[in-house]
Amino acid sequence: MDDDQQGFGFVPDGFEVPRAFAGDGFRLEPLGPQHNERDLAAWSGSVEHVRATCGFSGGWPPPEGMSAEANLADLVRHARDFEERSGFTYSVLEGEDEVIGCLYVYPARERPGRVRVNSWVRADRAYLDAPVRAAVGRWLREAWPFDAERIDYGGR
Repeated sequence: MDDDQQGFGFVPDGFEVPRAFAGDGFRLEPLGPQHNERDLAAWSGSVEHVRATCGFSGGWPPPEGMSAEANLADLVRHARDFEERSGFTYSVLEGEDEVIGCLYVYPARERPGRVRVNSWVRADRAYLDAPVRAAVGRWLREAWPFDAERIDYGGR
């Protein structure tokens, strides 16, 4: 993999990566180990819904689930990516701290120079799929240093 595909230069050095965003009925904060129990419960209770969400037709989430330890390792990796500025994963929250989904902003490995964005919400919050996509799409175009035509949101 070349440097661009690994995320080096994914965002300009001077760009201050947003650590929060509030939409109508949800908010975002960087995903990290502190979300482990709530994140695992959110996606493992909605595997079919998440896999049916545009951009998640591949191997995640695993239908058989995963252990809390394996999920924690995944969250630690995402937090490291965030700090290294090679990719940005946010927990989608409702209220004070209820995890209802996730947002991923990464360089597109298969399409260098493009930004791959995916999001999911729990099955019981399916009505938020479209509002999250719309609000996040606007946020990415307005607050991030990406040209709108470079953003591939959910495989579209």
